[in-house]
Amino acid sequence: MKYFNVDLINKGKKSQELVKANSKMAAVAMAKRQFKGAVVVRATETAAPVEDSFSDFIEKIKKSFEGKIPEEDKIATIRQISVMTDAGIPINDTLEEIAKNTENPKLKEIYQSVCDDINAGKSLSDSMNKYRSDFGNVVVAMTELGEKTGNISGAYRKLSEIMRDILDNKKKFKKAIKGPRTTLIAMGIAFSILILAVVPKFKEIFEQLGAQLPFPTRLLLFLEHYMSNYLPHIIVTLVVLIKTHGYFYKSNKEYKYKTDKVLISPKFYLINKAIFLSTMHRYNLIFGELVKSGLPVAEALGTAVGMVDNEVLKEKLGSIGANIGRGKSLTDSFVETGLYENMLLQMIRAGEVGGQLDAMLDKVTEYYYSEFTELIDNLSAYIEPIMMFFIAVLVTLLALGIFMPMWDLGSAAKN
Repeated sequence: MKYFNVDLINKGKKSQELVKANSKMAAVAMAKRQFKGAVVVRATETAAPVEDSFSDFIEKIKKSFEGKIPEEDKIATIRQISVMTDAGIPINDTLEEIAKNTENPKLKEIYQSVCDDINAGKSLSDSMNKYRSDFGNVVVAMTELGEKTGNISGAYRKLSEIMRDILDNKKKFKKAIKGPRTTLIAMGIAFSILILAVVPKFKEIFEQLGAQLPFPTRLLLFLEHYMSNYLPHIIVTLVVLIKTHGYFYKSNKEYKYKTDKVLISPKFYLINKAIFLSTMHRYNLIFGELVKSGLPVAEALGTAVGMVDNEVLKEKLGSIGANIGRGKSLTDSFVETGLYENMLLQMIRAGEVGGQLDAMLDKVTEYYYSEFTELIDNLSAYIEPIMMFFIAVLVTLLALGIFMPMWDLGSAAKN
């Protein structure tokens, strides 16, 4: 943001106001809005006041700790834009009204900035493009499409539907893993309490035996020793490892690529399938909707692949656009990725040849959605045997670790 000294003539009196805006035109528009009826003489850029410079510095630090804008908030405002523009309200008035009423401070700032840019003569797509990292590629693409077709309302209505479908899938996955995750945490806490509270009571008895203790008992004593003496260090180490992994995953492309490759490998039971199906559903949903809305295939492919998070899948899907640029058909380009089943490829080929690509892409999207939904609905049944196995292992370890030396002690007493 820049600072401008705006000279005004209001009711015959001259005055100078300090205005904070992205550009000179935005500063003029903001001054006209704040001082209605005033004539703007000139606007000149100036240095930021010391107190504002300090405030901006503090604000930057705060923003570095802020998370992403909630998807629910973005969807709600996009749907509001669709409804208000469909009612004939000008886009600048729509954005100003949304900026006033939205509760999310970051969205409030973004929409006010976009409104100022539009008042200064910029297009909506150019203004939204500055916030691509906050909204995503598909929002910018649908905004450009709405401007090209002159139907912002229809484009944003379809955009809100796409974003809602993607969000619903994420919620389904989180809800499905909530139960197993809670069970694992409870098991971990219960096991730790038993190690720290029960094992020490038997520790002196085990030491008095003076004999070679069985392996389960030695393992329990080993865990008790390290948890009693180094539990804070273990927790700190785990937190540091998780934070370090998160940092490198976001900032290092090579590390992210290798991690993503492992996540979709057969080693990660269920997780690999869930990531694959959700990614393919999202990609085909966005690609199909963009094609249906009238966006060129090459542009739709580029936008759709921008919504893929897994780098390995993104690389394979990104090759489709490159192959089309070399003159290959869409179906042949899909074949080369190795991601689509033969049945789906035949459907895409039929749609491409018969001029019904958007209809066939809908069917492909429905297929991946049904597969993903089935996986999520049966996730508990898939995970239950694994959970039971871990519970059995922990119970067996505790039972053998505590009672085996007792049995040895009882046998020695009889002899």
